[in-house]
Order: sequence, then structure tokens, then C-alpha cells
Amino acid sequence: MEISKEQSTRDQKDLESQENSNSQEFSNNSNLEEQSTKLDVRDQRINELELSIIELKQKERDYILRAKAEIENIRRRSIQDIEKAHKFALENFMIELLPVIDNLERALITIDKNDALSSTKKGIELTLQSLISVMRKFGLDLIDENLVQFDPSIHQAINIDKSGKYEPNQVICIVQKGYTLNKRLIRPAIVTVSR
Repeated sequence: MEISKEQSTRDQKDLESQENSNSQEFSNNSNLEEQSTKLDVRDQRINELELSIIELKQKERDYILRAKAEIENIRRRSIQDIEKAHKFALENFMIELLPVIDNLERALITIDKNDALSSTKKGIELTLQSLISVMRKFGLDLIDENLVQFDPSIHQAINIDKSGKYEPNQVICIVQKGYTLNKRLIRPAIVTVSR
């Protein structure tokens, strides 16, 4: 019986040791699972943070591109504004000189009726030509052509000729000359149009 007691004690010890080892394994497994879940949570958090970093970098890149585009647009608009200021700086001055040209032209029409003032007429013609020449150097152009198609962007019709002598919608008489400054209309030509 001693052997069997010994045997049973050994068996019991073996069982206990096996149970201990099983419980240790179980404990190790649960520790591994806990560590694994902790690692999974950490990995998930790391992935979330990496995604947010990528999103922030994309937003920053978009913001920088928009800012660069806006700066380029502002620069381009500034250059255009400066060019327009240079081109049209004299616009008001030219507009004020147009009545002077009109008066000189009227004086020439009046002098035509009186032949005694031929030298005065030549002086006025030279003055008028020199004034128009100077104004043309700064971009002034005349609108004074007859028998051209009526263009409402540069002509202002005040009379319609229904005689049928001319093609329809044609400028047949300039009542008052029109002017453009660097291709911008500063005064439309006042005209008679055919119907």
C-alpha cells in the first residue's frame, strides 16, 4: 500500500503540476490576449493618427495651392490695373479737349463761307491738325467714316434716311465725330443711318 500511496501522491502531484501548468498556460494565454488587444487598440490608434496626419497634410497642401493661386490672381489683376491706368490716364484730359476740336472744325466751316479769311483758315487748319496729331500719339482715334455699316457700339443714330439711295443700316452722314482712346470709346459718333 505504500507504493500505492506513493504512487497516488505522485499522481496527485503530477495532476497538480499539470493543473498549475494549465492554469499558467491559461494565465499566459489570457495575458497574451490582453497584450494582443492592447496592441490592437494601439495599432488602431496609430492608424487613426496616421490617417489624420495624411488628411491634415492634404488640407495644408490645398490651402497652400489656393493661397498661391489667389496671390497669382491678385498679381495679374494689379498688372492689368496698372496697364489700364497708364493707357487711360489721359482719358479725362482728352474728353475735355474734344470740344476744342469741335470748335475749331466749326470755325473752319464758318470761314469756308467767307473767302476773305483764307489765311486765318489755314492757321486754324494747321492748329487743328497739330492738336489731332498730338492726341493721336497718345492713342486717340477718330470715328468719322461714311458709308460703313452702322455699329451701335461706336455710333449713335439721331436720324434715319428713308430715301432708298443707300444700302440698309449704313452710316450716310456724320453729324459729330466720335473718338476712341486706346480702342475704348470716349464719345460715340452721332450719325444719320439709312433704312
